Amino acid sequence: MTKADIVKKVSESTGIENQTVQKTIEAFMETVKDSLTGNKNVYLRGFGSFIVKKRAKKLARNISKNTTLIIPEHFVPAFKPADVFMEQVKNK
Repeated sequence: MTKADIVKKVSESTGIENQTVQKTIEAFMETVKDSLTGNKNVYLRGFGSFIVKKRAKKLARNISKNTTLIIPEHFVPAFKPADVFMEQVKNK
């Protein structure tokens, strides 16, 4: 499902114009990105959490050059679904 599909589905179910729904969804995504960039997690009860995970420093290998690389500690965005959401997907 693409963003356009989501906009169309929300527009059909709510009766709100496509342009308004698209602006709302884009504002939501921008808000989530800004929050995660600011190291603030986003919690949506019954749906899940958008969180920032810390990845530890590690060694990696470049097998074509036979060298070792050090990947520094860094942060990555992640999504953790709520238990209710997980049960719905499992029981599908």
